[in-house]
Amino acid sequence: DGLPVLRADIQAFATLNGMVVIVQIVELDLHDLNFRPPYPRPGVFRGALKKPPATSNRQPATFFPYSLFLTLYFLSPSPLTNTSLFNILLSVRDKFQRPPGTDQKPEPGSKPAFDALRSPPGACFFQRKENRLQLQFTNANVYHEGEIRNENAAVTGNILRFGTAVFDSDPTTIPGDGLTIFPGFADVHVHFREPGFSYKETIASGTRAAAHGGYTAVCTMPNLNPAPDTVENLMVQYDAIEKTAVIPVFPYGTITKEEKGETLSDMEALAPMVIAFSDDGHGVQRDEMMKAAMRKAKTFGKIIAAHCEDNSLLRGGYIHDGAYAAAHGHKGICSESEWRQIARDLELVRETGCAYHVCHISTKESVELIRRAKAEGLDVSCETGPHYLLLNDSMLQEDGRFKMNPPIRSEEDRRALLEGLRDGTIDMIATDHAPHSAEEKSRGLAGSLMGIVGLETSFPLLYTNLVLKGELSLKQLIDLMSANPRKRFGLPDTLQEGKPADFTVFDLNESYAIDPETFLSKGRATPFAGWQVRGKCVMTVTNGETVFKE
Repeated sequence: DGLPVLRADIQAFATLNGMVVIVQIVELDLHDLNFRPPYPRPGVFRGALKKPPATSNRQPATFFPYSLFLTLYFLSPSPLTNTSLFNILLSVRDKFQRPPGTDQKPEPGSKPAFDALRSPPGACFFQRKENRLQLQFTNANVYHEGEIRNENAAVTGNILRFGTAVFDSDPTTIPGDGLTIFPGFADVHVHFREPGFSYKETIASGTRAAAHGGYTAVCTMPNLNPAPDTVENLMVQYDAIEKTAVIPVFPYGTITKEEKGETLSDMEALAPMVIAFSDDGHGVQRDEMMKAAMRKAKTFGKIIAAHCEDNSLLRGGYIHDGAYAAAHGHKGICSESEWRQIARDLELVRETGCAYHVCHISTKESVELIRRAKAEGLDVSCETGPHYLLLNDSMLQEDGRFKMNPPIRSEEDRRALLEGLRDGTIDMIATDHAPHSAEEKSRGLAGSLMGIVGLETSFPLLYTNLVLKGELSLKQLIDLMSANPRKRFGLPDTLQEGKPADFTVFDLNESYAIDPETFLSKGRATPFAGWQVRGKCVMTVTNGETVFKE
């Protein structure tokens, strides 16, 4: 309704009487007496917020200068009675007691009276940021609606403004010459390895790496221990996210229990708490299991994000079944192992009407299947990764940093993927950031684990090798890395004036060689080590907070 929003989409969790409670908080700034709400909101306003006429000596009514709206979601093993619901609401209220003095209008320039609240494990909590960012870019290049325009940009009180801005205090001024402000990137396919495999990566290291690469939203895959196949298991990951993430993290829930493909996960309970469902790392082999999952996901309005791989066609392979594998005596993974399962799933989408997303496509047949499905009107989207767009199997080396799943395919496949980007068949680029320890990636192509890192190299690689070489326009690349994934998966908007600042800043003129030792990720395995690129991230801001600065 136009109220100034200080922060939003912050979720807190509570365990009350064996029940999970999710609290979604929106904090509103009500200092502006020129604002007149379209209708009264009981419990928020005390009297009108109408500014009195200039000739009047009457003072406006007392009101809450900062107000919280709480939306509560209950995940209960048994039906709620009026009495149990009332007791829960009382418990939540007790955790959000208003500090003394907030009924009065504070002095100009003072901060909200809601201090950060910290409660024991299992209790409701929320945390507000105390620092209000004051930042100004002069003569910056700002990417806006597909164009780059030169103008001033500012963050005042954590809110993004263009043109002239009024600051609460002296801002930090950054000359914008040579810098370009982009929407924060979004990656719907990352592996942060926590819980269960924190020696490879953590929420803390993964989100720092993402911020270093210009990302302000990521979706974490569920091949974890414990796997997020129940609310209880998912809460382990959420606890780490709340404590250590520097950018917003949106977890997936599994399709099946422990990703074993035998029994569906607790999809109904998980649905309000996950971005989508996936068994990434494993294809769901049984047709009836995938059909049942799609029907449930359709009911809950959730996407099924499928790792498409037919195990019966793998035959022990670990790189693409092409010329390099034949010449060097390696076991190959045929393209059919990917596209055959996509074809099956598209038949199930026709039957169920489920929203369906294909992870990391790598073959020309996959592109054509999805192109036809979209022409047919099916609710289908897909992603590919930078390594499939920039490498082919003739470029492989006997090194674990060239090993991932699906594997790097042929030049013909690579060209088909590029064409899929240009004609809109492929909706987004995701890194499939999958770190491993140095030892796990030191065993060559045959023995190393599958997976490479990509968050910190994605934009400069794609800008240098696709945009500057005329394969894609800059608008196409930004849409593929920001607008499209956000729209498809319902992620928060970015680079919106009047909203909490969310953007990334690159120096597009800086050239350098990719050096894994500069990564903030725990992982170092990348096939692009030593590649010369242009475009260096110098700052990332999300929710009005600087999360990376060169």
